[in-house]
Amino acid sequence: MIRSLTRLEAGNRLRMLLALLAVAAAAAVLAACSSSGTSSTSGSTSTGSPAAATAGGLKTATIGGATVLTNAKGFTLYSFAPDTSTMSNCNGTCAQNWPPVNGPATVSGIKGTFGTIKRSDGSTQATFDGHPLYTFVGDTAPGQAKGNGLNAAGGLWHEITTSGSAAPASAGASSGGGGYGY
Repeated sequence: MIRSLTRLEAGNRLRMLLALLAVAAAAAVLAACSSSGTSSTSGSTSTGSPAAATAGGLKTATIGGATVLTNAKGFTLYSFAPDTSTMSNCNGTCAQNWPPVNGPATVSGIKGTFGTIKRSDGSTQATFDGHPLYTFVGDTAPGQAKGNGLNAAGGLWHEITTSGSAAPASAGASSGGGGYGY
């Protein structure tokens, strides 16, 4: 009799453990599906990466009081101080963290000159007023400008304002690279 009860309790524990594991697996699948960041926007691909959108349909947004250029998904665009109007100095690991915006690009109603440059890998990168354009992987949602004022990858990064000048660094920006270590 005692032996039968012990077997029953062990069987119930095993069933309870399997049920908990099934619930945890289902929750993990649901969380992964809900946070995939996929959305369909005209003129862009549908991944969660801020650089996923091609440049064609850029927009503007007001972030921290400055009107800045964004990609079609609303992710802030940046310039890199060491770049020139004809050459990007952000390649390799830098370009993985600061993905170049594929060109050409335009925004209606914005004064300034849009253009393109050829990158060292042969791809075409969009420019605005002579600044090659990038997004920042540290911006995880539209309307963020976590890269503004960072000193990373050998130079300063600034969000691109619609005037074409560098925006002042936000109060939260750090010159230590924001923990990205590159």
